Amino acid sequence: MFKYIVIVFLISNPVINAQLPEFEISGIVVDEVTSKPISNVYIKVNGSGNEFITSADGKFNFTISASGIFIIEFTANGYKPYSKKINTSTDSIQFLLIRMPEFGFRTPLITITDDHPKSKFDDLLELSNVLKDKELQKNLGQTLAATLKNETGISIRSMGPAPSRPVFRGLSGDRVLITEDGVKISDLSSTSPDHAVTMDPFTVEKIEVIRGPKVLLKTPATIGGIINAVRNEIPQQLSNTVKLRLGSFYETTNKGYLLSGVTEIPISNFQFRLEGNYRKAKDMTSPEGVIKNSYINTTTYSGGSSYIFNKGYTGISGRQYKSDYGIPGGFVGSHPNGVDISMNRNQYNFKFNYNFHGNFLDHMDADFSRVNYRHTEYESADLIGAEYKILSYLGYVNLFHNQSWVLNKGIGGISFENRDFNIGGFVFTPPSLSDNISFYINEEFKKTGKFYFEFSGRYNYNFIKPKQAVELSNLDSVYSRVFNTFSLSASAVYELNERINIGVNLSRSSRVPTIEELYSDGPHLAAYSYEIGNPDLKDETGTGSELFAYYSDQNFYGMLTFFYNDMRNYILPRNTGEINFSTLLPVYQTEGIGAKLLGFESQLEYKFLKRFSFDASLSYTYGEIKETKSPLPQIPPLKSFIEFKYTGNNYSVGINSELASSQERVDEFEEPTAGYIIFGAAGQYTFSGRNSIHNFSLNLENITNRIYRNHLSRIKSVLPEPGVGLRLIYKFLF
Repeated sequence: MFKYIVIVFLISNPVINAQLPEFEISGIVVDEVTSKPISNVYIKVNGSGNEFITSADGKFNFTISASGIFIIEFTANGYKPYSKKINTSTDSIQFLLIRMPEFGFRTPLITITDDHPKSKFDDLLELSNVLKDKELQKNLGQTLAATLKNETGISIRSMGPAPSRPVFRGLSGDRVLITEDGVKISDLSSTSPDHAVTMDPFTVEKIEVIRGPKVLLKTPATIGGIINAVRNEIPQQLSNTVKLRLGSFYETTNKGYLLSGVTEIPISNFQFRLEGNYRKAKDMTSPEGVIKNSYINTTTYSGGSSYIFNKGYTGISGRQYKSDYGIPGGFVGSHPNGVDISMNRNQYNFKFNYNFHGNFLDHMDADFSRVNYRHTEYESADLIGAEYKILSYLGYVNLFHNQSWVLNKGIGGISFENRDFNIGGFVFTPPSLSDNISFYINEEFKKTGKFYFEFSGRYNYNFIKPKQAVELSNLDSVYSRVFNTFSLSASAVYELNERINIGVNLSRSSRVPTIEELYSDGPHLAAYSYEIGNPDLKDETGTGSELFAYYSDQNFYGMLTFFYNDMRNYILPRNTGEINFSTLLPVYQTEGIGAKLLGFESQLEYKFLKRFSFDASLSYTYGEIKETKSPLPQIPPLKSFIEFKYTGNNYSVGINSELASSQERVDEFEEPTAGYIIFGAAGQYTFSGRNSIHNFSLNLENITNRIYRNHLSRIKSVLPEPGVGLRLIYKFLF
């Protein structure tokens, strides 16, 4: 079979096209106001992997060698994206006149791998919550968190360059769920700052930040959100030719580089996708010198295939992620030379989609995954300090319905997860088993006057059981726990006019404590802490409210959001100020406290003089322990990002700055940080060859080589952020 695939990959495209019926699409893309042709417009047949670009006179011509419904997306710098639906089974050969309005904002939100219908709420969130195409390439960093660091409301929790994770509105851990093609990433990044996210963002097609009622389709923590990376690893549609994507990445602050390749191959009714990435980075350089033991080496392989039929598709995929990275040392409580971590995640996925096209029932999606995760922490080359092994089985079945009575569209589903958690080395948390089963619904109601309504609900059953009795120093006993929790969320939007929308979101959030929060009792090598859990913890509950307003026209977009979260049992590990003298590590005790988090986010994008644009964002979170009126730990400071940009026909250049205030509101044993302002510049250039597209992105960061520190870094006392650096990204599409 492999030889057959290689032969097909090498032979000419017409041979492949001959196997499938051809549907020709041609047309021209013009400016909506001036009717002038627009060159270098990206054209993507959604889900198929087909990508094209308009010629100098704005024209395009291509074929689709498949039957079914396709969404064709048109995107160009300085213009609002345009989408066109084509049914190759019923439509005739088409000539399209695409009129694109000038609009310097981001591309539309297409929700988690098309798992739920687009609604008014998605339309309002689309501009501030999606990174895609050129915008995604420009912001690409070596980790997911580094890629998202300048998005509104997002900060980075870190313990070095490699183990970084996004923080949303001061919320971290599994309150912010990270998914890949809608499937939860089963690693340990949510439990401790030394654990990295097992995902390389370079080959991601799109990154979404999802909040509001639809969060409950994946997680009960309504106060947080979902960060979903879309790869379409299991293809959902057939492409008309073999596709090839090559890429490379280089940055000077760590002499890091990446090589990447992705290919998509259609054979009859089958679509194959193959991917390989290799990333290597040496120790990071800061204005204070080289930060020893901050390296990262990562290798990723994946393969997916699907069978496409008239009413859906079914497919499988496999992915291996292997990473070795360092945690810097050299300060009180740490190892002198730091700690080395080796992690490996092997994941296998199965997906099934079936379209009923009934009057009420529309389609069904099912997903099943098996994940084997292993994580080892080395105190020296031959001495293991901690070892974790997790075997997880998880999946879901969702049913989608059409309009009925007062309902517009909706989703109902069931999900499950079985987790076998094993621990070795000098870690004394007992091995444990956990099971989860959840039921959920999401309903979008028909428009009432100028009002739009959406509602979601979720019920969770969780069972957590230690596999064996162990002797612990600080916990009298560990025992099985059962949690029954529910979460609710409702949103309403009032459309004042075509440009202005205001709305409110109300929610009840819940979260079950993790195995580590319940049963930990001992040193955690790479986190440089002695961790004590609490087997009596109750589930985390609270209410959240959010008031938002959006304004948009051809030249201006503005968003303002206020939020308030009142938590009755907010679970977090706090530095007690004590030292475990046998290990000389600071003691962190997990507890559930009353807490409140409130703040605001604002964003504006203004286009002027046709080719110039100004973007700015501002976000702030205030956290407080209700019982003592003292600050919550690990709350990010006031943060802003500003960018001026000029956009030409096939290039863009800009300057930017990132600002953060000082953070003096800190927990009793938490270090404050000073404010800072750093400057950067960025440019992109795109040109097309015969059946190919070349895209270059160049970023210059921290131009003045400023010394500054991330407040959410666990090791900020010895690890400032990177100094002046250059990052170059190249992508080739064929």
